Amino acid sequence: MDAIRLSAPASAPAAPTIASVRDDRVQVVLMGPPGAGKGTQAGTVADLVGVVHVASGDLFRESVKNGNEYGLQIKEYMDSGKLVPDDLTVKMVVARLDEPDGLAGFILDGFPRSLGQARALDEMLEREGRRLERVINIDVPEETLLARLSGRWLCSECHASYHTVYNPPRVAGVCDRCGGALYQREDDTLETARDRLAVYRKETVPVLDYYRDRGILVDVDGDQPIDEVTRALYDALPLLSA
Repeated sequence: MDAIRLSAPASAPAAPTIASVRDDRVQVVLMGPPGAGKGTQAGTVADLVGVVHVASGDLFRESVKNGNEYGLQIKEYMDSGKLVPDDLTVKMVVARLDEPDGLAGFILDGFPRSLGQARALDEMLEREGRRLERVINIDVPEETLLARLSGRWLCSECHASYHTVYNPPRVAGVCDRCGGALYQREDDTLETARDRLAVYRKETVPVLDYYRDRGILVDVDGDQPIDEVTRALYDALPLLSA
């Protein structure tokens, strides 16, 4: 495969519509357990291929903050201590994917998390004549995940992830990407990390089996240097036809 090209296209293409979306667009889900680095990698790879990075966690926060149609409903569930229903979550995600930049291609991060969400996402995309082209799973041994999760720091602005050992920021406490302040979550302890991985195995691993049975799942070794993981993810993408 040719070397990764970082240069921008000579001219921006016209904004696509649902009817104009081709099957060979980069329409990808990036999956992996907590600590696999999928958030950081999704943003990096999306920038490389010129598609939008859609993170479900960011959508929740932005929707609630902006008080839009989905945010008001989500806030109501959250305030009452109830789980946000899958159909509402999927509608919010698909609405974002239907925006012009999403129609041009996307890398979806942090969603779907359950079989119900995966099936609902497929159904909604199918109604629009779209489909997921690939699901890429970042595979990392559990002992490595536990070490990563116990030393993680997050950006308070863009949510980029850092680690005191594996991926430290250039300036302590400051995000390399946006200059935001870094913070450590209170639940980033070893015990909590084990609990999070147990939940992932129970709820999300069946989603991997679902996509594997469909023949669109690719596993990428995430237990290697960050740049090498980025290259492996790039190589796994169903890139646009020439």
